[in-house]
Amino acid sequence: MELLKLAGIFISIVLILKLRKNLSLAIGISTLVTALLFQLPLESFVSVVSKSVVSSSTLTILLVFYLVGYLQRMLEARGSLRLAQSSLDGIFKSRRITTALAPFLLGLLPSPSVVLMAGDIVNTSVEDHLNDTEKAFVTSFYRHIPESFLPMFSTILIAINLTEGRIELSAFMLAMVPMILVMMALGHLFYLRRIPKEIKGEHLAFDQSIKRLIQGSWPIALVILWILVLNRPVYEAAIGSIIIFALVGRFRAEELKQYVFSAFEKNLMLSTFFIMIFKDVLMATNVINTLPALFANLPISDALIFALIFFVGTLVGGSQAITVIALPLVFLTIPDAGLPIFILVIGMAFIANQLSPTHVCLPITAEYFKIDFSSLIKESLPTVAEYIVLLYAYYHVLSFIL
Repeated sequence: MELLKLAGIFISIVLILKLRKNLSLAIGISTLVTALLFQLPLESFVSVVSKSVVSSSTLTILLVFYLVGYLQRMLEARGSLRLAQSSLDGIFKSRRITTALAPFLLGLLPSPSVVLMAGDIVNTSVEDHLNDTEKAFVTSFYRHIPESFLPMFSTILIAINLTEGRIELSAFMLAMVPMILVMMALGHLFYLRRIPKEIKGEHLAFDQSIKRLIQGSWPIALVILWILVLNRPVYEAAIGSIIIFALVGRFRAEELKQYVFSAFEKNLMLSTFFIMIFKDVLMATNVINTLPALFANLPISDALIFALIFFVGTLVGGSQAITVIALPLVFLTIPDAGLPIFILVIGMAFIANQLSPTHVCLPITAEYFKIDFSSLIKESLPTVAEYIVLLYAYYHVLSFIL
């Protein structure tokens, strides 16, 4: 019954979006539908919504969104993103590589709003060789590949810690290399090969391209280093980079004042706000806690059961929640569980996140490319299915080797 309720919630989101209503309205209505279907008491519903509105996670993600948007305005004003794109073109001599590599590198920055920067570069590189929905998918897919294996993203860090030493981070990252190559190859096979290799404009020498890359990307690199080396929160790193860039770039006070207002993307901020509330209301129903019991009696292997739990759990409440709930059960249920099944379940959580309406990056990407959220999900389904098949095959290969 719970699975039917969940299906009803997600269908309601898709139907509302199909009626050409904005994402904020769709998520808002679906939040009410969630409370009604799971019979969440009115008092509890009001309490959850009230806490969600002022929660640190909601306010922090909105702040980061705004700050990265502000930094983007500064980068645009100095032509930094164009410099970064032309430098990648000059280094690799291929628009295809630029289209994949730019979102990948920007994806090292753990902020939803970097998809806007990535979208700018993809738009320029791809031109009309892909339609808007395909551009949105390419941007989102390549931007999120770093989240599948890097410990600077919370799901990976939480998962490694929950194994209590059974899985070493270095071993996990090394074992993920084939799946990273698989993701790169899937994007190339169905999208990138339709883009001409040849670059447009001036053909720069290699040393000039490196110089331009540094000139165009150092404010973003500074944010990433601030996070990785100093282990500081994203909002602090963004503020620091904005201040330094303002001084080095000699921004006038009038310019900086103008960005205060232009960096506020009303529709995107509102959508993100409602998604955070929806996620908290869904978590309050405790439906994620019931998933292991729902799948426990299926006539399939334990590995497949947990793969399904992580996939559905991520669709419902995000990868962090299902990892905390279900990963300890993996090691309790399967005494000899090791790296193969760890990669399987974490990989399933990662790829399910590319379809989840609780994943704030997806509606942001859809909004930027002016497409329906449901169109982005539909475009993602074939690649997601192919990744799952290859991930399961890789699980068996690892199990045989290890």
